[in-house]
Amino acid sequence: MGEREVFSMAYIIAKPCIGVKDTACVDACPVDCIHPRRNEASFDTDIQLYIHTEECIDCGACVPVCPVSAIFALHDLPRNWADYENINAAYFVRRAG
Repeated sequence: MGEREVFSMAYIIAKPCIGVKDTACVDACPVDCIHPRRNEASFDTDIQLYIHTEECIDCGACVPVCPVSAIFALHDLPRNWADYENINAAYFVRRAG
């Protein structure tokens, strides 16, 4: 049995982003780790934005600009939205596949 890859996420985008997808966070991110961007094919069909765990530098620049307060440091993610850690990670696994 192979080893399972484990992701450690600094920031998570949660439920308040669904249907909003305001890209202020994308513009604020210094390393472009938030997807999909407006110019990506899946922007119109994806229901929210996602933070790429391997690209995020844990700067937090995205948090204060989110107009719906959807971005949380992992340790601050509300319990009722804990599944968004896996939802964010799964998005990038699907994109890679």
